[in-house]
Amino acid sequence: MSTKLEAPDQTATQIDHSAEVSEWIEAFDDVVAADWQHGAELLEALRQRAREAGVPTPTELTTPYRNTIPKHDEVPYPGDRALERRVESLIRWNAMAMVHGQNKKDAGIGGHISTYSSLATLLEVGFNHFFHAKYPSPTGGPQQPGDFIYFQGHASPGVYARAFLEGRFDESRLGNFRHELRGEPGLSSYPHPWLMKDFWNFPTVSMGIGPLNAIYQARFMKYLENRGLIEATPRKVWAFVGDGETDEVDTLGAISLGAREKLDNLVFVVNCNLQRLDGPVRGNKRIIDELEGVFHGAGWNVIKVIWGSDWDALFERDHTGLLLRRMEECVDGDFQNFKAKDGAYLREHFFGKYPELLELVKDISDDDLARLHRGGHDPIKIYNAYKRALEHKGSPTVILAKTVKGYGLGSAQARNATHSEKKLADDALAAFVKRFDIPVPEEAAKDGAFYRPAPDSPEIAYMQKRRSALGGYLPTRETPKLGFTAPGLDYFKEWTAGSGKRAVSTTMGFVNILKHLLKDPTLGKFVVPIVPDEGRTFGLESVIRQVGIYASEGQKYTPHDADMLLYYREAKDGQILEEGITEAGSMASFTAAGTAYSNYGVPSIPFYMYYSMFGFQRIGDMVWAFADSRGKGFLMGGTAGRTTMLGEGLQHQDGHSLVLSSTVPTCVTFDPAYVFELAIVLQDGIRRMYQEGEDVFYYVTMYNEDYEQPAMPEGAAEGVLKGLYKFRAATNGPAQAQLFGSGPILNEVLRAQTILAEKYNIPTDVWSVPSYTEVRREALSVERWNRLHPASPERKPYLVAALEGAGGPIIAASDYMKSIPDALAPWLNVTSQRLVTLGTDGFGRSDNREHLRRHFEVSAEAIAGATLSKLARDGKIKPKKAQQALVELNLDTEAADPAHA
Repeated sequence: MSTKLEAPDQTATQIDHSAEVSEWIEAFDDVVAADWQHGAELLEALRQRAREAGVPTPTELTTPYRNTIPKHDEVPYPGDRALERRVESLIRWNAMAMVHGQNKKDAGIGGHISTYSSLATLLEVGFNHFFHAKYPSPTGGPQQPGDFIYFQGHASPGVYARAFLEGRFDESRLGNFRHELRGEPGLSSYPHPWLMKDFWNFPTVSMGIGPLNAIYQARFMKYLENRGLIEATPRKVWAFVGDGETDEVDTLGAISLGAREKLDNLVFVVNCNLQRLDGPVRGNKRIIDELEGVFHGAGWNVIKVIWGSDWDALFERDHTGLLLRRMEECVDGDFQNFKAKDGAYLREHFFGKYPELLELVKDISDDDLARLHRGGHDPIKIYNAYKRALEHKGSPTVILAKTVKGYGLGSAQARNATHSEKKLADDALAAFVKRFDIPVPEEAAKDGAFYRPAPDSPEIAYMQKRRSALGGYLPTRETPKLGFTAPGLDYFKEWTAGSGKRAVSTTMGFVNILKHLLKDPTLGKFVVPIVPDEGRTFGLESVIRQVGIYASEGQKYTPHDADMLLYYREAKDGQILEEGITEAGSMASFTAAGTAYSNYGVPSIPFYMYYSMFGFQRIGDMVWAFADSRGKGFLMGGTAGRTTMLGEGLQHQDGHSLVLSSTVPTCVTFDPAYVFELAIVLQDGIRRMYQEGEDVFYYVTMYNEDYEQPAMPEGAAEGVLKGLYKFRAATNGPAQAQLFGSGPILNEVLRAQTILAEKYNIPTDVWSVPSYTEVRREALSVERWNRLHPASPERKPYLVAALEGAGGPIIAASDYMKSIPDALAPWLNVTSQRLVTLGTDGFGRSDNREHLRRHFEVSAEAIAGATLSKLARDGKIKPKKAQQALVELNLDTEAADPAHA
């Protein structure tokens, strides 16, 4: 007997499943209606359960092309929309007038008006409701610093125009935009704290620097809070970023840090106006989709603000989803085109693809279609996005706001050339005045006349009231008096006394000084050691054990070396910022720490230790911005030198960082040979920067070569700081030549002095030159004074005065390029070619120090040979004797030039 199995009723099964799904959706809707965040938690819990059960769960990095926050979840706008619109219109006018008028008066002076035009509403909602200048102290103490804002650099005219309405600038100041050398206060082109030290906080116009620094600023804020150096407040770091700027590697390169460190004090606002300088950011794609996926994947909270409120009615009337489908068919090149053309074009080419969409807008005029807003120009949408960003916990937030570049600029709006727009035609000015209702006469408008209502007018009174409620004006930069006292040189006596017979590198000397500073009961808490995954290279194991590596969540694991004395210790209050393999990120931390004296009122002293080869050449732009920020601190170039860093070869051996550091006006550069020189430099640097308040920072080289460290010669400190002093005088008669040396090559110079004295009976003086850069800068300063005061007695540069009575040629050798000592030639080759330079021009090699120095011709033998050769050329010894000496010194006279080898 057989039984026939009947196939299940598929229709019934589908009906049952459909009903079940409907019940789930209804239940989920109830949860979301009560608390949308609870709904998100529920979804995540379901995903986790599905993964555990082996059910595939597709990952959605992008969501439909509409606003993240639906209309029914929006809260009402709290401000006076009419007055805020009026204020924004006045700012738009004055920003445009500033650039337009300046270019009429001074053709080609430059400036940008399109970026701010797209950004204005995004900024104004923040200025009126979110950007705090101060926060009350949680413990009842003095007010705490407010929010940090990294502005889009090209939007600076709008920030100036707001300050003008607030009464912070007068008309003459606005009229001196990009006129900084006319004998009265001007306005810098972009955010530059060096040029406007009471106004701007952060230089941001070099693409990618603002976003990167903002991320590490938010992390440093948490660092200071967790270490108890500042009070925890609700302050935020806001970074306004251009969508085109995200192509710069630095912009997105560190976003994983934000999620990893749970930086919910960080908000990125990406101004998605869809255009960069030359054309669309993504003509064939949608940049908002791309960025949503990138930030979602990195763990950020993503909020999209794409469409304005006037689109809401259209979405509500569209019951088929066709409107959203049509949007998702379009790429950014299309969206740019729709805004550059009129409403009739939009009707035909966007809505006209489907008859149902034409029916949807049949009762809307072409003019009204043209005025349909993007989300980044709608205060209600922006306010709700900002509010949700502030309420979000556990990760940073990025707001992707769709805008129009050149918004309101008539024919320039949304066109490829709008970024370079610097002045408008008369008809465009008239249209601008009409659209934004600016009470400026036609002729005055053509000249870019500024307009500011009376201080008691409703719009000015309103904006002042809003800023007062938020703690005052922004941006503003303050430098509180720190009351800092630097330790004296005797504090470092352990290192000025020398090492005796013990061989020590200057790197280890520095590490020991750093440990001493960290232990100091007064100074120690302000020291911020920063290292990019090279702590063991620099011998920092003991420091790691001493103060710990900062970890925002503490150490959640037991390190494998926990049973050892110098184990890898992480702690929530750890002091070392161990950044991993990122020089750019480490430099961003150095920037946050080096400007904390102004931003937080905390005199943190950063010591950023890194491979000198991977310093300036990799993050030179960041260093320049650090100087612009009036940053303070010590860049410590470790494993320095082309020949001292043995074995590593071409990519690691540094012979040019001193050249690069010399280009930064506020960078004080030193290349110490001995630990006592290093101690002198560090002590004086702390004094100059933190006690005297000088806006300088230091680049100091450190070497990994061990040798006996001599004690500080009596009276040498002044010469060390000036950059030049006599280290050892000739002992066998008046010196016939002067030998200069720096870094470990000074030891080769001393050995050359011995060779010349014992083998050739040539007495020489040896000079240590810890800073060719400082010697040159002082000489240039004196030379300038002499040039400008021809009727006054001529002053002598320190270099000239120090060498008075020192006869003979000067042979200068260093582990760096010849251009370093060559910089002193103008004052040494006055009557004859006196200076001979030896350096390490060319690519490095993998070998030991002996062979490297012989190859680059900076060994003791090469220095002695160069001295004899120069004396022969000067007629002081016989040429044949010098030629024979080169053979005796085993110098290959036919070897390839290392500069080209």
